[in-house]
Amino acid sequence: MTALPESAERILLRLAPGVPPLRCPLRWRVSPRARRVSLRIDPVEGEVVVTLPPTASQRAGLALLRRHAGWVATRLHALPPPLRLAPGVAVPVGDVPHLVQHETARPGSALLSEGRILVGGAEEALPRRVLALLRAEASLRIAPRAWRHAATLGVAPQAIRLKDPRSRWASCAVDGTLAFSWRLVMAPPWVLDYVVAHEVAHLREMNHSPRFWASLARLSPHRAAAHGWLRQHGPRLLRVG
Repeated sequence: MTALPESAERILLRLAPGVPPLRCPLRWRVSPRARRVSLRIDPVEGEVVVTLPPTASQRAGLALLRRHAGWVATRLHALPPPLRLAPGVAVPVGDVPHLVQHETARPGSALLSEGRILVGGAEEALPRRVLALLRAEASLRIAPRAWRHAATLGVAPQAIRLKDPRSRWASCAVDGTLAFSWRLVMAPPWVLDYVVAHEVAHLREMNHSPRFWASLARLSPHRAAAHGWLRQHGPRLLRVG
């Protein structure tokens, strides 16, 4: 996909008479694929993203933003606070809180221990090392599940990749490549397992037909509960780091 020009700013969004204006973080995107002006909330950065077709002006984007000011304010206020990776914070791994501890005497790496994430080296590198550890742990937990579920259905993924998407937890490409959000490592194991099973089932059925749901039911019984957990707690995972 062609890279899209972007720019960020903050504006004061007036909500209603007598209500203090909302200082709104705003990011502009110009997309050659866009047919109309649209807006969405980026749950990772906590920004409003306004997407414009190449022929549209920022004035049109601001008009749309002001028409939906109440919706924007509600969605921004509903976002969980960001969790900055620093010594003393608790990061969930498999839905179990792990306290981040910085130990200068340790080598420059991160280690998952019982209820702790031990990080050595320079403190300024701590966030990067914690994220690298979480991604590595996600790979260790996701790939074996994917292969196990694939064997049950008699299919095989072309590749298994980790990404950091903003709007979905996983995907299955037409060539059989499975992609998963590394942030699933912070969810309960049964939620992670359901998401993996869902994408593996797409290797047999690239749709949501009754045959797809039947294949998925062979792999995981947690459909409704996992959807509910991700709706309630997923935004919190997107704000980590």
